[in-house]
Amino acid sequence: MSMSVGGPGGNMSEINVTPMIDILLVLLIIFMVIVPVTPKGLNALVPQPPKNPTQNNASDRTIVVQVLYRPGATPAYKINDTDVLRSDLLPKLTEVYANRAERIMFVKGDDNVNFSYIADVIDIGKSANVDHIGLMTPRIQAGQ
Repeated sequence: MSMSVGGPGGNMSEINVTPMIDILLVLLIIFMVIVPVTPKGLNALVPQPPKNPTQNNASDRTIVVQVLYRPGATPAYKINDTDVLRSDLLPKLTEVYANRAERIMFVKGDDNVNFSYIADVIDIGKSANVDHIGLMTPRIQAGQ
């Protein structure tokens, strides 16, 4: 942008935009480099095998709720190999986690069970104040 005042020997006023564009591009590059691009994912808990296989302490702390398939009927439920009715799941889990500092539960479902039953167990676990709920898959079980 230029402005001419007077004749050929008069004052000329121009704004030089090139340095401002250079500064803008340098700042843009700096901010692109500074901003970290870290992908956020879900925090998943996977049961780990015990470091010392002779210890049974880990099996005492681990709570696994199993959803077992029964053809033509609603599934059966177990808490650590103890049969439990669906209506008794919330009171039993509340009792189990009443005095625990570590509130972790794993849900294991049969292949033929509809996922809505497993989601129902997860909701019951959250109602029993369980902090972390993990899903057990056949691949995890094969590693144990």
